[in-house]
Amino acid sequence: MGPARPEDPAGPAPPALGAGRRVLRVVALAATAPYLALKAAWVAGSTIGIPDDSVLRDAGPILLVANSVTLAMDGCVILLVLVLTRPWGVRIPAWPLALPVFVATGLLTPILIGFPGQLLVGALGAAGGPTMPQATPRPFLDAWVFTVVYAGFTVQGLALAGLFVPYARQRWGHIWRGVPDQRLPPSTGVVAGAAAMAGLVICAAHLYWACGGSAGLGAARGAERTGDLSVVSVAHAACAFAAGAGALLLARGRSRARGGGGGGGGEGWARWPLALGWVGSAATLCWGGWMLVTSLGGQFEGEGGTTSVMYLIYAGQMITGLLAAAVLTRFLTAGPAARGSLPYAARRADRSA
Repeated sequence: MGPARPEDPAGPAPPALGAGRRVLRVVALAATAPYLALKAAWVAGSTIGIPDDSVLRDAGPILLVANSVTLAMDGCVILLVLVLTRPWGVRIPAWPLALPVFVATGLLTPILIGFPGQLLVGALGAAGGPTMPQATPRPFLDAWVFTVVYAGFTVQGLALAGLFVPYARQRWGHIWRGVPDQRLPPSTGVVAGAAAMAGLVICAAHLYWACGGSAGLGAARGAERTGDLSVVSVAHAACAFAAGAGALLLARGRSRARGGGGGGGGEGWARWPLALGWVGSAATLCWGGWMLVTSLGGQFEGEGGTTSVMYLIYAGQMITGLLAAAVLTRFLTAGPAARGSLPYAARRADRSA
């Protein structure tokens, strides 16, 4: 990457932390409190918020493991907030930082879409209030738990986005501009096409369920379709579509994304394809994996269970996310967008971290 420049001995400057980002840091940290408190209580043996006939009462040791893991995951949010707002955060290598941000994006995005939608549907009288993204025939948790937890997740997700975007713009903003003559290999285009096709299938399935269809859900789940669960299906459909669309746009490059070599798009043509690919691939991969793992456990399924079609949809979400993430990774690591045009401060940050 070339020798160090003597005129820049101080290395990369940390992202500016104005009043707005200071407020977002406090908000993000505070938003972790409800979930951390509940998980800590459950790990300690409390049954607060768990009805007497809940499937969680029969979960046994697996519940302790699940609560411990998710407690640690939310605790990592605190570390992520510090990375995005402290001077030493700019020296964290790119890939170790990208993984937790990718997972956080994936797990929080459907909640950011679905929770406000559920509140709106509930206000219109079409649902009884926010629920788990997966329905269970037996009571799962008291209704107030979902409201408190998902409200916290929503605030947390918005605050993290507000912190990450300026951090990423300062450190990697050159990639957002793209390169006029950048073209990814034909093999990447094939992967992008596969991501788009898989995303359309997943999107169609979730939209079918959102519109009230029950095929593939089983009798118990199909009979209890509500407005809340339809909103969740719409959220997953949107994420699957975004993953495929982002992959296609990134693989096609600027000229086609602009509709030809003429006007439009500007230097920032890659901004929206990157956003679609990042958010869509993260959400489909992480939520597909999460629902697949929890369904395979079986302890929380009750009488309804997970059908073969649902397993296929969860696996399809993971495949869509993986394919789109592969295209995204290829774009971020290809050619001058990732190497030759890398600002000196960012190069030195990555080398010295």
